Amino acid sequence: MEYERGERRGGYGRREGGRGFGDRFPPKPVEVGKEYDVEIQETSRRGEGIARIKGLVCFVPNTKPGDHVKIRITKISRRMCEAEAVGSGGAEATEEETAEATTDEEESETE
Repeated sequence: MEYERGERRGGYGRREGGRGFGDRFPPKPVEVGKEYDVEIQETSRRGEGIARIKGLVCFVPNTKPGDHVKIRITKISRRMCEAEAVGSGGAEATEEETAEATTDEEESETE
């Protein structure tokens, strides 16, 4: 069976001009150095607190489930980010950040 150059032959999950990954990792909802007010929802295997910002998992050391903390993003990876607690959450959080955290909680409850 012969194919002409540029003709699609199909394939297993492949896309034009790529390695098949496409939009699996959309733009992140956070930025390094930015602060967010979040609630710690779980504990990781390493003992770090886990919070979610628009579905992105954030690991926060020295926190426990139920803590409301203000975090600063220190590192962003493909599927998660790392942050440090910079204070307890409170009235200084902006409406946008609070709405993001609330949306994340609702999404995690429906999954």
